[in-house]
Amino acid sequence: MKVPLNWLRDYVDINVSPKEFANALTMSGSKVEGLETLGEEISRVVVGKILSLEKHPQADKLQVSKVDVGNEVLQIVTGAQNIRVGDYIPVALDGSTLPGGKKIEKSMLRGVESNGMMCSIQELGLSLEDYPNAAEHGIFILEKDLPLGKDIREVIGLNDTVVEFEITPNRPDCLSMTGIAREAAVALNTRFTKPEIAVKEEGGPVDEYASVEVKDRDLCLRYAARVVRGVKIAPSPKWMRERLRAAGVRPINNIVDITNYVMLEMGQPMHAFDMDYLQEKRIVVRRASEGETIKTLDGQERKLDSSMLVIADAKRPVGVAGVMGGENSEITEKTRDILFESAVFDGTSIRLTSKKLGLRTEASSRYEKGLDVENAIAAVNRAAQLVEELGAGTVCKGVIDCYGKKWEQRSIKFRPERINSLLGTSIKAADMLNILKALEFEYDEANMLLKVPSFRADVEREADLAEEVARFYGYNNIEPTLLPGKTTTVGKKTFKQKVEDIIKNTMAACGLYEIYTFSFTSPKVFDRINLPADSPLRNAVVISNPLGEDFSIMRTTTIPNMLEVIATNYNRRMESVKLFELSHVYLPQGTDHSKLPHEKQVLTLGMYGNVDFYDLKGIVEDLLSALGIKDFEFGPEKDFPAFHPGRTARLVVNQQGIGVLGEIHPEVAENFEGPERTYIGVIEVEPLIRAASLTAQYKPLPKFPAVSRDIAMLVRDGILVKQIESVIREKGGEIVEAVKLFDVYKGKQVPEGMKSVAYSITFRTRERTLTDEEVNRAVHEILEGLKNNFGAQLRE
Repeated sequence: MKVPLNWLRDYVDINVSPKEFANALTMSGSKVEGLETLGEEISRVVVGKILSLEKHPQADKLQVSKVDVGNEVLQIVTGAQNIRVGDYIPVALDGSTLPGGKKIEKSMLRGVESNGMMCSIQELGLSLEDYPNAAEHGIFILEKDLPLGKDIREVIGLNDTVVEFEITPNRPDCLSMTGIAREAAVALNTRFTKPEIAVKEEGGPVDEYASVEVKDRDLCLRYAARVVRGVKIAPSPKWMRERLRAAGVRPINNIVDITNYVMLEMGQPMHAFDMDYLQEKRIVVRRASEGETIKTLDGQERKLDSSMLVIADAKRPVGVAGVMGGENSEITEKTRDILFESAVFDGTSIRLTSKKLGLRTEASSRYEKGLDVENAIAAVNRAAQLVEELGAGTVCKGVIDCYGKKWEQRSIKFRPERINSLLGTSIKAADMLNILKALEFEYDEANMLLKVPSFRADVEREADLAEEVARFYGYNNIEPTLLPGKTTTVGKKTFKQKVEDIIKNTMAACGLYEIYTFSFTSPKVFDRINLPADSPLRNAVVISNPLGEDFSIMRTTTIPNMLEVIATNYNRRMESVKLFELSHVYLPQGTDHSKLPHEKQVLTLGMYGNVDFYDLKGIVEDLLSALGIKDFEFGPEKDFPAFHPGRTARLVVNQQGIGVLGEIHPEVAENFEGPERTYIGVIEVEPLIRAASLTAQYKPLPKFPAVSRDIAMLVRDGILVKQIESVIREKGGEIVEAVKLFDVYKGKQVPEGMKSVAYSITFRTRERTLTDEEVNRAVHEILEGLKNNFGAQLRE
């Protein structure tokens, strides 16, 4: 909702700057999206008067003029042919700026000095809609006797500030100038003045010229109409065009502009019908017939159905109720008699109709939020008043008012102590009443009841009254207090939340960026990750009302989501990326779809670029260390088709497999158009939480020296490093402190099918210094164990 402050001042005294005004309204609940200063790009452009015109001595198509700009007379060279001596025109002085950043400076044109420029309407950022009588291809001729030297922004109505509000759906009353003015008056503690509406009604009785019948009263709560005869179609006056333009509405002609003006001023959408095109001069409000069509004002042929409400004459539809009028009854230059419509339609019906037709308008956006049924008569009378003021026609006597079920005013008990209890304040009852009365609530002192105005359908209970008081008392004036109660405890995070924090902090410390992806996905992703047809992961929860096929099921694996994000970064030429996501997968519980799915929390890691498998494994090891998990191991994983069979590991914690990590299969990477070497890890979080130990234990520095021994051996190529380390620790006993692999070799000096591995083993005990005999005995046991288990051969 765009609100020009110059227009708003008709209804409320704005005694602060635009920024202070915006802040006050935002703090009272009417959120301001932005401020726009009209004409901000225009500077040093003033009103000038042409004193003389002479032909340019060196150019046939140019003229040399003398222009009085108030404090001096300037010489300006121009090629315009529509100007005469005595014309008042806009003059851009030396050093001036125009819309689009154009700068004007004095210059020499064919040997003659020019000290400025005469401006057209286009050069001022205006159009023929703003000034219909202006020259389309020439200098903008202003009205006579304007003060010379006056800033052109004041002359053309660009000396204004427009405030843009974001109005919430529960406050349709604020989709109007008067609604915002009412809020502003209370927020600024000034007076709110409503438009004074008085209609002369110099024509005959309205019933002699038109009739209205409402057949579907459930969809049309009220329909009010007035007839105007002898209409003179013409451009609207300058003041109305300027206000509409500032509010973001294109001026068209006086009648159409009046309907738009009333909609913006009072929040009531209106429409005008050309009565010459209304069959039998009748308006019938009914549901459309199935398959009925209408060509709307935008020139589109639209097919209707029986759920839609239409405005019809005796034989055919002439408008889609609350959305848009029909082309067959629009206002033209030949229009002589019109019927003004001011109606209140069912908001849900209008929203559904607008959605089905793919047609959303200013009117429909207001109707779907629910309008004040008591505002319809005031709005149609305001339109009639403007017709009389503009001399655009003769208003007939009376209003046609089809009003079904009358509005019943709601009353709410006024209990100041209860409001203070809800707010935690000690506001005086008189101060509360002053706020509520300024908002047009009526107070029944005898019964202590507050009567809610018709335009505030959102106020239903005592808590709503408290909110109104709080908004204008000032949220910043309410002192913060602790919750009432005998004891107050300090909140803390659960163990699960602490583990999640450690996971996120560790991932960030390892250089990974956190991402969030949709839980909805497409069943097609299963084929893209080479998932077998009988995989249980294909059994997914199906969405009953999906946005589309791409979001039709709940995900059972996060691998496709991570691959899509990686592919997006790769295709945007990111050289190296490391990501993680802490999220959920959704696994159905058997065939009973009435049960909610099991939500399994998983940690997903993804990376490519300057990384390899060991970088991914190292990050997982850092995480396990941060969580205090010691009983874990990595084993080969060859049964997950999304991964490369020779470059994938399974993570086992406390003898339970909880995750998989490795390089994505090249086919899968190609399916997602990602890098060939992509690394993914997926780890279940619940087992990590169960195994985590966040209690830190002090371990003193060793008092006795360590003894190191290096051994190198030949083993079969299929023997895993983890298997060898397990035997070393088992046979070495408690004095083995650390085992480190420092060399793996395959080459000419090693038999085929074998590999050479070398370990550094550290021995230490906390009680004493180990002897060589003890260490040698342990090494002997280790070598014998390796020989017996793996056929290892010691290399000398």
